[in-house]
Amino acid sequence: MSIAPFNASTYVGDRNTANLVGLKGRLDTLTNQLASGKTATTYGGLGVGRTTSLSAHAALSALDGYDAAITGATTRVALANTSVTQVNTLGATLQRSLTASNASTAVDTPKLARDSLNAAIDALNVDLGGQYIFGGRATDSPPVATTDAILNGEPAAGRDGLKTLIAEQKSADLGPNANGRIGASAAGTVVTLSEEGTGVAGTEARANFGFRLLSATSSNTAGITAGTTTKATSPDVTFTMAAAPAEGDRIRVAVNQPDGSQSFVDLTARASSATGDADTMPVFATAAEAQTYLNDRFKAVPVASIQGPAALDLQANFGAGTPASLTLGITGTPKAGDTVTINVALRDGTTQSLTLTARASADATSTTDFALTGDIAANLSNAVNNALKGAATTTLSASSASRATQDFFAGSASAGLAPRRVEGNGYAGQASDKTVIWYTGDDTAADPRATATAQVSATRVLNIGVQANEAPIRAVLSGLAMVAAESSTGGAAGTPQAQHFNALSERARDLLVSDTAKDGVPGIAADLGLASSTLANTKASNRTSRAALEGSLDGVDTISAESVTAQLLQLQTQLQASYQVTSMLSKLTLVNYLG
Repeated sequence: MSIAPFNASTYVGDRNTANLVGLKGRLDTLTNQLASGKTATTYGGLGVGRTTSLSAHAALSALDGYDAAITGATTRVALANTSVTQVNTLGATLQRSLTASNASTAVDTPKLARDSLNAAIDALNVDLGGQYIFGGRATDSPPVATTDAILNGEPAAGRDGLKTLIAEQKSADLGPNANGRIGASAAGTVVTLSEEGTGVAGTEARANFGFRLLSATSSNTAGITAGTTTKATSPDVTFTMAAAPAEGDRIRVAVNQPDGSQSFVDLTARASSATGDADTMPVFATAAEAQTYLNDRFKAVPVASIQGPAALDLQANFGAGTPASLTLGITGTPKAGDTVTINVALRDGTTQSLTLTARASADATSTTDFALTGDIAANLSNAVNNALKGAATTTLSASSASRATQDFFAGSASAGLAPRRVEGNGYAGQASDKTVIWYTGDDTAADPRATATAQVSATRVLNIGVQANEAPIRAVLSGLAMVAAESSTGGAAGTPQAQHFNALSERARDLLVSDTAKDGVPGIAADLGLASSTLANTKASNRTSRAALEGSLDGVDTISAESVTAQLLQLQTQLQASYQVTSMLSKLTLVNYLG
């Protein structure tokens, strides 16, 4: 390594040349800044401002992602809200039609119900970019079956639809004597009413089908007395199974409520199940352990049925209980106009009163009167049976349609949770694969909203999922489908057709519009409306953050065109002067200097 010799005579020239090169470099930098609007083309060129620039650009990039998610989520929520509102409107429209129906307008009601069901299904099968939003996490196919498949089944695939399930339920509720499984018989001056069915089969049938006998009253106890009802007794129901439920297996237990209606307890086998969990059960190594657990959990509970995956071969074993009964005694001389009222309960939680009036003479087929001539007890017994059969084909039939429809829409594609099917005197223990599954989307989430999420900020994830099988939507679909499936369209006031239609309409109206916005379809719309508001507010907040970040980059990433232009003009003047002086000095000689 060597050091070049210093030549004093070249110092000034070297210094001037360096200054000119520096000025020229500064001129190039300012020219590039003016053309690009940027302080530098690399982060290194920003100097101490590079940390600020890197941080701000990272935050702006994140905001771009959040805004994109908000845009997609806003469209999804808007579509879902439109569909939910449509379902609610369709239910309310049919409800008003049922309320206003009369003999002349009722004939059009089933068609209106079917058209409404079609429209509701179309609304629930809406997709966004090929993703079906009402299927929860399952988005690759329409979540709801067609109206025809729901009502009429899929004969080619060997699967039954709602109409078949309703027919089965009606037959089971009617019973072998078409009287709702309550009969009356006379012996001397005493009429005995009793729930039908003996032994184990009778106990299971009484737990699931027909009327329940409540009480009787007499308007003239001096002529006819009504005895106290002897309540039915039912032993505990025990369960057996061929195999223990595995992780994720689902079991459905139907339980009778005090009002006679039934509710479902759905259990999922989980290794992490904790004591007290309402919707899970532990995973056991053996079927015997699982049986013991279920029998202990439902001990003394009025179980109606159980079902699960076919591999488990679940069975509910009923003991032999005794039916409810009461007596009516002819203890004096009844008078014309005296009444006897029989009170029965239906399996949907409603009750009905059958009032029979004493007449001097009455038709033997009357469902409302009994004659005071001849054998009064026999006449009363006959009238009671007529009234029960009449109610069984009208009110009970409507109740059967309502129960079957709600059972149908409570079914899902999960193994073991297909709609219940009647089997003998009860319900099948294993879910049938011969029933149409109306909803094929995801049904495993505890919270439907959590089935779809949107990251709208660094710290917030918004739940925006919806499922077509949410309870309020199921209720509206049940109301629409029940009316569409039933062929009865009313008739003259007082006729069995009119009574059936009125009973059907009453139950459908309860399903079509919920009592409260919180628990009904409007509650789902409110959730979506809140999500839409949150998306809009978050987007506005993101705009504010973006403006602040972009402001922080002024003077770091970007430059002021006016400032650069002024510096550039000043530098051009300096450079021009430097060039001129340098040129003059380069021509300077001793002769020129002395001259």
